[in-house]
Amino acid sequence: MSSPLERYQKLGLRESLPKTYRYPIACRELSFILKESFHQFPKNLQSIIFQDTLSAFRLLPEVQTQSAVSAAHFLLQSVEAALPKQKKNVAVTEFKHAMVAHKRRCKAHQVEEGSLQLPQDILVHIFSFLDMKSLVSVGLVCWSWNIAANDNHLWEMQYVALYGNGVKQQPVKLVEGRNDRLLQEPIDTRIITDWKEAVKGAYTGALSRKLTTNRGYCGHCKSVVWLNNATCPNVHSGISEIQDIKPVTSFQVVEYLLDDSLFITSSSDSDSDSEGGSISRLWAYPKHIRK
Repeated sequence: MSSPLERYQKLGLRESLPKTYRYPIACRELSFILKESFHQFPKNLQSIIFQDTLSAFRLLPEVQTQSAVSAAHFLLQSVEAALPKQKKNVAVTEFKHAMVAHKRRCKAHQVEEGSLQLPQDILVHIFSFLDMKSLVSVGLVCWSWNIAANDNHLWEMQYVALYGNGVKQQPVKLVEGRNDRLLQEPIDTRIITDWKEAVKGAYTGALSRKLTTNRGYCGHCKSVVWLNNATCPNVHSGISEIQDIKPVTSFQVVEYLLDDSLFITSSSDSDSDSEGGSISRLWAYPKHIRK
């Protein structure tokens, strides 16, 4: 069995903090690690976690998103609850400096006049490198990004990436039935014209949980990894990657650090939507939908 230090390094939190789209998740995982298990770790791992916490605060001005600010505040609460006095004072001071720099940078952005708009074809090309969750997110930024993010070919690529490689699930569309009830009607993939609706139609069950999760336990790597469209970033030849991934919560990341075997036995991969905890979905079907 690997040591807590080795498992922590495999989490890749330090490498993820500079990335805007992963910063909030990395901060929340650090928060749970501090609050739930910091004092149970050896001194060398405590020192690394403390340095990563300081790095998280220092990087806050670079991120410039509200979710990052919320995650940094959440991390601050764990710092105040878990760290010894001297380390806590250093971290709190770092957070205050980061918030001042963050506010100054926000004001500087507000006074900038205008912004350059990239052509739609360039945006579509850039968005083609995104996973499904990120594609939905960029569509909420502004009007021109929304148009590019809804490009039909992008969603055809998403459909092939998600459902065209070993996932046998027929897409459905929502239709109105009797008494205003919404029903799911199968879609013939040979005549699909709206690929975004096709992706949404197949977005059900345990797969929906995996696709809204940024973290998962890879049964092949035997570690917690960052996910890209529900798959491990490492290359596994001859393996059905989506089926080999178990979504994890921040609490389960802590379990993984403390006891590798405990984490594995506590993880379940049911096809039911009733798995523990509330699951954030990109598209949530009303509860009265029936087949």
